Amino acid sequence: MIHTGQAELDGVANQGWLLGHFMPPGTPLHSTAVEVKWGVHPAGQRRAAWATAETRTALLVLISGRFHMEMRDRTVVLTRPGDYLVWGPGEDHSWHAPADAVVLTVRWPSLPGWRLPPPPTQEDA
Repeated sequence: MIHTGQAELDGVANQGWLLGHFMPPGTPLHSTAVEVKWGVHPAGQRRAAWATAETRTALLVLISGRFHMEMRDRTVVLTRPGDYLVWGPGEDHSWHAPADAVVLTVRWPSLPGWRLPPPPTQEDA
């Protein structure tokens, strides 16, 4: 099977997530091994809540902009395209985009039950 798409457009329906257990079974986008996200974050956006009791490993790569990954003991500032951070199970984290940013996130394995509610929209305000 082959699937082509455009990450920014295709990710809209799933908060940027393109691949994982939550995608339709029987498609190449469905995986219980890994999740992939194309994250487009406007300046000032923050994660809605801290991720705690994490059991997965994750890789975040800065594509463009500036991005802060907040860990309990420090904040990692990603400033150049290609800057990245890897963290493992048990690392509580959050994030903040001080400037418009695009990041690619890969998490493994892909597990049910780890989704935050979507961020509020202009209509919710």
